[in-house]
Amino acid sequence: MARPRIKDVARLAGVSEKTVSNVINDYTHVSDRTRRVVRDAIEELGYKVNLAGRHLRQGRTGIIALVVPELDVPYFAELARHVIREAERRSLTVLIHQTGADREHELAALTGFGSSFVDGVILSPLALTPDDLRDHAGAPPTVLIGELLEEGADHVAIDNEQAAREATKHLLGLGRRSILVIGGRSGAGLGTAEARTRGYRAALAEAGIAHDPAALLPVESFRMPDGAEAVARALSEGARPDALLCLNDQLALGALRALHEHGIRVPEEVAVIGFDDVEAGRFSVPTLSTVAPDKAAVAQVAVELLQHRMDEATGSASPDADSAEVRSPQDLVVAHRLVLRESTEGFGGVRPSGSRQKSS
Repeated sequence: MARPRIKDVARLAGVSEKTVSNVINDYTHVSDRTRRVVRDAIEELGYKVNLAGRHLRQGRTGIIALVVPELDVPYFAELARHVIREAERRSLTVLIHQTGADREHELAALTGFGSSFVDGVILSPLALTPDDLRDHAGAPPTVLIGELLEEGADHVAIDNEQAAREATKHLLGLGRRSILVIGGRSGAGLGTAEARTRGYRAALAEAGIAHDPAALLPVESFRMPDGAEAVARALSEGARPDALLCLNDQLALGALRALHEHGIRVPEEVAVIGFDDVEAGRFSVPTLSTVAPDKAAVAQVAVELLQHRMDEATGSASPDADSAEVRSPQDLVVAHRLVLRESTEGFGGVRPSGSRQKSS
C-alpha cells in the first residue's frame, strides 16, 4: 500500500493542502474544528510527516540549541526537560550545550557554533555583554532566558523584581526585620540578581525600613557551598539575622545547612526563602519556602517565540500571522508563585502571581 501523502489527508479532511500544512506546523490561526478534522484524517490514514524533507525544503536542520551555564544545577535540568518536551511538539530536536558561564562558550553559542548546524538558540547568558549581542545581529535567531542583556532583545523570564518584593513582604509580614540577602547585588543592571535585590529594597522601603548595604552577601557562584559559606561567614562576623532571602534554592539549601551547624532553628529563629522551586527543596528538612517560576511556561513561550523567529528567517511564517507583532523584540514575562513551606512561618500556603507580557 502506498504511503499516504499530504494531499490524501487534505482530500479526506475536505480542506486544502495548505490548511493541512498549517495544522502540521501548529500555526495558531486555524480553527479548533478544522484542526480536529485534519488530525482525525492524519490518524485515520496513518500519515507521517517527512521531517527531513520538510526541514530541507525550509532550509533548516530541525535542531535548536538550549544553552545553559551548568547542567547539574537543578533549575536548568528541570527547565531542559520542559524545553525538550515543547520542542518535540513542534518536531524539533534540542541540542543541549553547557557554557560554564564562560564568555567564549557563550559567544560560540550566540553564533550558532560557527556553522548552520542549528536553526535557533535559547540562551541563558551570564558572561556576555550587551555589545556582544549587538555585534552578532546576523547570528541565528536567539531568545534569552533569565538574564536580560539589554532592552530590545527577545527575552523570556518571570518578573524577578516583583517576585523578590513579594518574598520580602512575606518575611516582613512575619515580623522579621533583619533580612540578609544571600547572593544580593546592588546596582541598576539588568541581571537577575540585581533585579531581585531591587525587589528586596523596594519592599523594605514600603515598610519604612532603611536598607543596610551590609545585608547583601555576594557569592562567587549560586551553589549550595556558596550559600553555606556566606551564611557561616556572616554569623562568625556577628550578624544576627532573623530571615534570609536567598536568590536561588541552591543558596537556600546551603544556608539551611550552615544554620543547622550553628544550632539556629528554622524558622523559629531564622526564616529562609529561596527562588526556583527545585525538587530538593520539597524534601529538605525543613522543607523550603520559595518563589516558583512557571518553568513549563518559560519553556513553552521561549520555544514558541524562537519558532516565530526561525519562520521569519526562512520566510515561512504563517501568512495569517501578525508580522508586525512578531517582528518587534519581545520581552515576555511569565507567571510565578510564592510557595510557603516549613522554612517560613507561613507553612502550607501558595500565593499565585499573574503573568503579563510587554513588547519593547
